[in-house]
Amino acid sequence: MISVLLVDDHGMVREGLKYYLETEEDIKVVGEAEDGRAAAELAGKIKPVVILMDLIMPGTDGVEGTKLCLSASPESKVIVLTSKAEDDLVLPAVKAGALSYLLKDVSAEDLSTAIRDAAEGKSTIHPLATARIMQEVSSGKKEKSRSDQISPREMEVLRLIASGLGNREIGEQLFISERTVKTHVTHLLEKLYLRDRTQLAIYALQNKLVENGTD
Repeated sequence: MISVLLVDDHGMVREGLKYYLETEEDIKVVGEAEDGRAAAELAGKIKPVVILMDLIMPGTDGVEGTKLCLSASPESKVIVLTSKAEDDLVLPAVKAGALSYLLKDVSAEDLSTAIRDAAEGKSTIHPLATARIMQEVSSGKKEKSRSDQISPREMEVLRLIASGLGNREIGEQLFISERTVKTHVTHLLEKLYLRDRTQLAIYALQNKLVENGTD
C-alpha cells in the first residue's frame, strides 16, 4: 500500500484528489495539510511514501515545504502538483528535493502512475517543466564537467537513471544487485555534488550524456 500525504490550500482540490486516489487499491491517502509547514509536521509523524505538494500556498509555500517535509521524513518522495510550470519555481522545487513535477491538468491515470513510479524512486517531469529546467541550466553559469571522475559502470547507471529506470530495473539490465545499484547512485551523488536522482538526470541531460531525459 502506497501512503500519500496531500498538501494543498484548497479543500476542494484535496477532496477531489482523495476521492479519486482512494478508488485505487494500492494507494491510500493518510493525511492532508494546507501548507508546507503543517505538511512537514504531519510527515514527521506518519512518514508517507509519497507527498503530493502544491507550490503556491499562503504561509509556507511548496518549495520550502518540500525541504521541511524531506527533513522530517527523508524517505518520502515529493511530487509537485501545481497549476503551471512557473519559471521561478520549477528549478527551486527540484533543488529542494522534489522527485517529480506535474501540472494539475494531469489525467487521473497518469497521476496514479506517477505515484507508483515515485514510490519506486522513478521521476516523472511534465515536458513544460523539463523545458523550464533546461532553460535555467542553459542560461546559468556553466560548471566545469566532473564526468571524468565517474567510472564506466557509474556512467551506465547514470544514463539509465536519466532514462527513468528505478534501481531494480537498472540492476536487471546491468546484471548487478539492487544494493550495488544503490551504492553506485550514492557515489554519483557524492562525486557530482548533487542531491537526488532528478538532479542526476538533469546533469546527464546538461552534459549530453543521454539523448533523452526523464519522462
